[in-house]
Order: sequence, then structure tokens, then C-alpha cells
Amino acid sequence: MRWQGGRRSSNIEDRRASGFGRPLAVGGGAASLVVALLVMLLGGDPSDVQIGSRSQDQDPATGGSGGPVDPQQEEMKDFVSVILADTEDTWPALLEPMGVRYVQPRLVLFSDAVQSACGAQESAVGPFYCPGDQRVYLDLNFFNELESRFGAPGDFGRAYVVAHEVGHHVQNLLGVSEKVQSMRRRTSEEQANQLSVLTELQADCFAGIWAGRAQKARNILEQGDIEEGLGAASAVGDDTLQKRARGRVVPESFTHGSSAQRMTWFKRGLEQGTLEACDTFNSGR
Repeated sequence: MRWQGGRRSSNIEDRRASGFGRPLAVGGGAASLVVALLVMLLGGDPSDVQIGSRSQDQDPATGGSGGPVDPQQEEMKDFVSVILADTEDTWPALLEPMGVRYVQPRLVLFSDAVQSACGAQESAVGPFYCPGDQRVYLDLNFFNELESRFGAPGDFGRAYVVAHEVGHHVQNLLGVSEKVQSMRRRTSEEQANQLSVLTELQADCFAGIWAGRAQKARNILEQGDIEEGLGAASAVGDDTLQKRARGRVVPESFTHGSSAQRMTWFKRGLEQGTLEACDTFNSGR
């Protein structure tokens, strides 16, 4: 992936050594299993899986482990900054015809644990977007997990992760997130899970839109990059994760979509490049 010469975003918040304190305790047994299953899920609003809560006097813009920052992560920080900048260059023109102004999200880098407007979270929840403060949260160690544990290496797979979370921000600006949360509160658990799947698949499709538009405008892709993106989408499918963790698949408990669904919607956004093509809520999926 040709990213080294790209513009750097000014919307990076580095909280990796900001002194949030010790990682939050999770405990053993079932709680640990739940966290393990969440590790690789590229989530939307993590308030559904809060490990802690924000007190009234806490600043939602504080976080980090307080430990030293790994210098080897500096190149990855640079990479994330370039990808974020690229999404900033992509989305305004797509939203303007719909009368929506693109507000640039901030991307928070943290280690181990972080405080957000969606509550206190551990790295185990994976990258997430919080609508309450319009921030994407990312522990760069997630990329090591993506490669070493789930066999999804490469720059473009990592770029897909960032673009997916920015896709949740786009949903927030479009009012999709608020509508889905309202619907989920009035439905059964199984129906709420289905709505969550449709939300995640749309974010995958939005990531595909970014990739296609960025390629046309700035020629960022190299041979094998699309396969890396599809591999990352496949690696975080609910069926793949459940089979790895439990040895069986429970479709009614899906919250992000199967590997095949995630790859299909990412590719659809990549090839069609329109918001209309990503309407997962009115599609046969």
C-alpha cells in the first residue's frame, strides 16, 4: 500500500502515556470469555459492553496506561495518521449532496485502557467508535493481534480497520446510529443483534467506498492489497470468531456479520462507491 507520502491528519490524540492508570479488572470465568470473544470485533458503540462507567467529574478525554510508549509503534502511528487524513479527504464530497457537513472525527491512540464518553474500556474490546464524543479509539497492539492470532497481515488490512471505524462516524453524521439505537431498545435481543449486524455491514461497505475512492483519486493500492482487506474482513466475522472460540457457530447471536457477509459488503462499497449501494437495512444482505 502506497501511504508513506500521504498527508498526515491533525486529528490524532496520543494518550498512550497519559496516566489513566491500571487496566480495568475483568475477572475470570464467563467474563473473560466474553472479553476474549470481543477482542477482534470491530465494534460500533462500545457502551453495550462497558467494563466501567464514567463518573460525573471525569473528563471523557483522558486515558492511557501511564506506561512508556513503544518506539516501534511510531511508524504505525504515522500510518494511522495518513489513513485518517485520507478518509478526511474522501467523505466530504460524498455527504455534501445529501446536505450533511462532514465533521472530522478525532482518533485516540491508547494503551490497555481508556476513558471515553461511552465509558471506560479496555483494549480487549478492540477498536471502537464513540458517538458521544465523535472519536475513534485504537490500541495499536490490536494490529499485532490481527496478524499473529488471526492471520490478517498487511497495511491495507490495518487501513480497513481504521476506515471501518470512520464508517461508524459517517453513520453517526447521517443519523443512522441514533435510529438503530432507538430501534434496538424496542426489540428482542435476537432482533437487536440483527440490527447490530446490519450496522456493522454498512460500516464495512463504507470502508469499501473509502478504498475505491482513494484508489481513483490517489492511486494508493498495490497488488494484493484488496486481498488483505478482504482477509481482515473475513478474520473478524462472527462465524470465524465463534468457531475459533467455541468450536461451533450460533448465527442468532451474531452482532457483526459472518465472514462472507463482511467481505461481500466491503467489496460492494469498493466496486459501487455510493452510499445508496451500502443500504444494508433495505437489502436482502
